[in-house]
Amino acid sequence: MTKAEKLHLSRVAGLGCIVCRQEYGQRSPAAIHHIRAGQGMSQRASHFEVIPLCSLHHQNGGHGVAIHAGQRAWEARFGTELELLAQVRRLLEREDAA
Repeated sequence: MTKAEKLHLSRVAGLGCIVCRQEYGQRSPAAIHHIRAGQGMSQRASHFEVIPLCSLHHQNGGHGVAIHAGQRAWEARFGTELELLAQVRRLLEREDAA
């Protein structure tokens, strides 16, 4: 992993869970989720195509709450990975401008 990738991942995680942020207006500790949109079954997106998710919305929340427990239901409820990626990028741009 390059220095630029490490910095980007750290900045993204620092935003807090993107779902908690949009749904509840709060920042919760987040891990990195590499988006799957446009990737093959065993491929992972680059380190620049990531969104921050808390453990509940990433893996532990069950069907419709955690992306890994049912992506279609999760995306219907919270938005697609690409929509959330665009939101993350806008937030990072705002930080850069501040």
